[in-house]
Amino acid sequence: MRERHRYLFVRILEACNADCFMCDFALSRDTFRFSREDFADLLPKARAAGVAYVRFTGGEPLMHPDVVDLVRSGTAAGMKMSLITNGSMLPRMAEPLAEAGLAQVIVSLDGASAATHDVYRRSPGMFDSGLRGLRAAADLGVLPRVNTVVGPHNYSEMPQLQQVLTSAGVRQWELSALKLDRSITYPDPDDVRRVCGRVYDADPNVLLVPMGKRFYGDEPAEQEAYFTESVTPRASLPQCHVADDVIYIDGKYGRMYACSCIPHREGDDGPGGAPLREAGVIDLDTPAFRAHADFYREHGPLVCNGCSTTAAGYSDDVARLGSVTAWQY
Repeated sequence: MRERHRYLFVRILEACNADCFMCDFALSRDTFRFSREDFADLLPKARAAGVAYVRFTGGEPLMHPDVVDLVRSGTAAGMKMSLITNGSMLPRMAEPLAEAGLAQVIVSLDGASAATHDVYRRSPGMFDSGLRGLRAAADLGVLPRVNTVVGPHNYSEMPQLQQVLTSAGVRQWELSALKLDRSITYPDPDDVRRVCGRVYDADPNVLLVPMGKRFYGDEPAEQEAYFTESVTPRASLPQCHVADDVIYIDGKYGRMYACSCIPHREGDDGPGGAPLREAGVIDLDTPAFRAHADFYREHGPLVCNGCSTTAAGYSDDVARLGSVTAWQY
């Protein structure tokens, strides 16, 4: 039996203070907040399900008034705690989060400078805040990671961003393809391969190299599908191993999914997750969830629309190596 690093994602709110053009949560003022009581109920069930890593998502998790307490309670329960943020509030919150036991922070950065990132995110000051927050977190012993959404608007900046993140001491980097409900066209796919190929092929002892698959695909068939049909790279056949290791909880609607990508991109090709509660009680190991996870394990590489490069790479690495290191997803 392979060693497993099981991950629990919890969308703790849907509000956000950024106006990112590609995001359904842009400037959301939704009032839902995942409560400390709900998280306390969830933690023993997560431990029983083999979870070792918990990541808070949103919306913007740092807008949650209890986020530090939630991190502290997860750490006290033996979890490695992580969250993904736009970085705007991170400089002033890095210290209390680190003191609460935050193990990893992920900041979304899409450009190599404020002049571009802040325009893409339509949020002045966000680039500088994100970098300052990453440096502060790293100085406090929190693993710093960056996620970047890449498309025709910014792929040419990836070599410069690679230099910026390397200099800032970022330890992990994900490049994921821009996903919109329309076709995405690159005027010159060969230029994408030329510019971004240098990023992926860089010496990891010198520069930070992105995790997972290339956002435009590793194999010629994947690249053809991406550039001609806007189909993002997926886990390779025959199975998706993410479905064995991930539980994603949509707190507001009380649903759970077998991958962090499914609730955002799921169409009509599969079951819509599973209820988080049965008879009012949280349960992560139900027949409904097992059926959902089994479906995507067997069919995910064929039906998923919008797999992330990290998820695809994680599944392929598990299939190839049998196990992967912590924080790989």
